[in-house]
Amino acid sequence: MSTKQQNKTDRIISGVTTVIAAIVLVVLLIWGTKTVFTYLRYEDTNDAQVEEYINPVTSRVNGYIKSVRYVENQEVKKGDTLLVIDDSDYTVQQDEALASLSNAKAQVSVLQSNIQTAGTTAGASKAKIAAAKAKLWKQQAEYDRYKKLFDAESATRQQLESMQSMLEVAQAEYNAAQEDYAAALSKTNDIRAQSEVLLSEIQRRAAVVKRNDLNTSYTVIVAPYNGKMGRRTIQPGQLVQSGQTIAYIVDRDAGKWVIANFKETQIGKMYVGEPVDIEVDAFPGKEFSGKIESLSAATGSRFSLLPPDNATGNFVKIAQRIPVRIRLEGALASLSNLNAGMSVTVHIKKNND
Repeated sequence: MSTKQQNKTDRIISGVTTVIAAIVLVVLLIWGTKTVFTYLRYEDTNDAQVEEYINPVTSRVNGYIKSVRYVENQEVKKGDTLLVIDDSDYTVQQDEALASLSNAKAQVSVLQSNIQTAGTTAGASKAKIAAAKAKLWKQQAEYDRYKKLFDAESATRQQLESMQSMLEVAQAEYNAAQEDYAAALSKTNDIRAQSEVLLSEIQRRAAVVKRNDLNTSYTVIVAPYNGKMGRRTIQPGQLVQSGQTIAYIVDRDAGKWVIANFKETQIGKMYVGEPVDIEVDAFPGKEFSGKIESLSAATGSRFSLLPPDNATGNFVKIAQRIPVRIRLEGALASLSNLNAGMSVTVHIKKNND
């Protein structure tokens, strides 16, 4: 290769290198200018995620799973059946409770009949009192008459003693009739008291029936609200316990929001209702809007299971993070593919007032 050709090649390489360097420099200048502009005008963080309420669906009774009516990631409506537990044991308990309630009600009918019978007996005893009283009055008059005759020496002592004996018998019969009437009234009151106790027992047994009805209804587990099911980890025939989590459901009715964890040095002038620009990693190139709904009452570390104790002596100062809840607005709030846990970047215009 001649010296002239070599010089020409060197000039071409030098020119291309210069152009590439110029392009890189321009890109860096544009990026740097944009970064500085963004830094001066906005507080931003990429420590932010989309949030939704993800709640456990738990069993309220024990039993073996009869059938599972949902699949993973299925959209469900409020009231849709998710799971059916075998209710054989609860059906037997319910039949027993119903029979016990019917027995108690039958006993009430018997007691009511006994009350009526006791009332009739008391009425008869009261009638006997009137008859005994009339007899006693008659015997008292006879005795008084014979007493006067005896005092006038017109009747013998034997006759007077006979009248006195008859009077005492009439008095005893009258007393016995009163005691019989009192006993009949007492028996009636006793039966009424037993009836009241039995009525309370009926209420208790009715409550048992109601509780068994609830337990039977709990064997059918339904969706508590509109949502989307999570991973399925149960199968028919599996034993579940009361309080056991059997699935997770994402609550679609409660909506979605963003939790952005800003540094404590960034939130000094933020306020509720302030507009927010949101970029979602899943939708590059698109910008969405929102508003600050609330600022946390404490740093995220204070809500952790083991909050740090700076008094222990091992202290290293780091910028704390403050969770900021952001309400989604516009198109972002209605995106069906926007799911909990997705990463977002949040920009909030600085308030220099």
